[in-house]
Amino acid sequence: MKNLRAWRYAALLTCAGLGFATSASAQDKNIKIGVLNDMSSLYADIGGPNSVTAAKMAVEDSGLKAKGWTIDVVSGDHQNKPDVGVNIARQWIDADKVDVIADTPNSGVALAVNNLVKEKNSVLLNSGAATADLTGKACTPNTISFTYDTYMLANGTGKALTKAGGDTWFFLTADYAFGHALERDTAAVATANGGKVLGAVRHPLNTPDFSSFLLQAQASKAKVIGLANAGGDTTNAIKQAAEFGIVAGGQKLAALLLFISDVHSLGLKTAQGLTFTESFYWDLNDRTREWSKRFAKLSPKGMMPSMDAAGVYAGVMHYLKAMEALGGNPHDGAKVVAKMKEIPTDDPVFGKGVLRVDGRHIIPAYLFEVKKPEESKGPWDYYKLVATITPEDAAKPLEASECPLVKK
Repeated sequence: MKNLRAWRYAALLTCAGLGFATSASAQDKNIKIGVLNDMSSLYADIGGPNSVTAAKMAVEDSGLKAKGWTIDVVSGDHQNKPDVGVNIARQWIDADKVDVIADTPNSGVALAVNNLVKEKNSVLLNSGAATADLTGKACTPNTISFTYDTYMLANGTGKALTKAGGDTWFFLTADYAFGHALERDTAAVATANGGKVLGAVRHPLNTPDFSSFLLQAQASKAKVIGLANAGGDTTNAIKQAAEFGIVAGGQKLAALLLFISDVHSLGLKTAQGLTFTESFYWDLNDRTREWSKRFAKLSPKGMMPSMDAAGVYAGVMHYLKAMEALGGNPHDGAKVVAKMKEIPTDDPVFGKGVLRVDGRHIIPAYLFEVKKPEESKGPWDYYKLVATITPEDAAKPLEASECPLVKK
C-alpha cells in the first residue's frame, strides 16, 4: 500500500511538472533571430546589412515588443562558404540560443544550414538562396523558402525569351549549387518550349575576368546567352559582354537572376533592355512604395530594397505572427513552421499568399524589363512591367515535387 501511494504521489508530481513546463513554454516570450548572409563580397548589396535592416523593421512592425516580447536580431557573414555558414549557425543555435536563421543567399550555404536546422529542430527562413531543391528533394519540416527559386526564374525569363524567338541557348554558370540548379531548370524550360541548348561553361564564384567564358558564348552563336549567376558575377559579365560587343552583334543576354542593386550598379545605359523575373519591386503598388520608402531611410546606403531584403522582412513578420498565435516560444522549430503553414501570409511587400506543405511561399512573380535612360522618371525608377506570372505558374506543381513531405 505504501508503495502504491508513493507511486501515485510521484505520478502527480510528474504531471504537475509537465503542466508547469508547458505553461512556462507558453509564457516564454524571448526570441533571437540570426541574419546569415554575405556581408562583404559579391552578394552584399543584395542582402548584407540591408537584410538586417529588413529583419529589424519586421520586429518593430510586428508590435510584439509592445506586448512584452523580447526580440533580438544578430547577424553573421558566411563569406559564401558552406563550412563557415554552418559553423556560425551551429554556434548560434547551441551557444547563443538563436531560434531562427534568416536570409542565407548562396545555395551551397543554404543547403548545408538546411540540414543543420533540421538536425537541431530550429528554423530556416530562406530568402536569398535560389535553389528549388530547398522545397524539393532537400525539403524539411523546418525550412521555408519565402521569395523566389530557380523554377520561378526559369519559368519567367527562360520561357518568355524562348517563346519570343530565343530558341538557342548557351549558359555562363556560377560553378556551385545555385548556378547548376538555375542552368538545369532554365535548360529544361527552354527545351520544353522548343529551344535547344548549344552548350555551357562554368565559372568560379566571384571571378573578375569573364573574357574566356564570353568568347566561348559568342563563338556558340546562340541567340541567348543565359547568365546563371548573381550579384557581382552578373554585373561583371554584363559589363564585359558590352566590351566584346556581344549584344551589338545580335546575341541577347538573359540575366536569369537580377536584383535592383545590380541595375543600380550597372546604370540604365548598360542595363537597358535586360529581361528578368522577380517577385518584388519597390514601385509595384501603394503598399510596396510606402514600405520601400521607409526602408530606404533606414538602409545603410540609402538603397531601395531588393527582392531578397523584402523576403527577409516578410519571412520574419510571418514567423513572429506564428509565435504570437502559439502564445509563446515553444523552442520547437518544426512546431513553429507548422503553425506558419496554417496561417495565410499577408504583408506589404508580397501581399496575400500561402505557405505550401513543401515550404514554398505561393505568390505571383513578375517579368520586368530595364528601362531606357530616357524612360526613367527619377532615382530607382528602373523597371517596366512586361507580364505578371500567376502564383500557380511561379511555383513548381506539388504533383511534380520531390519533397518527402508531399504525399502523392
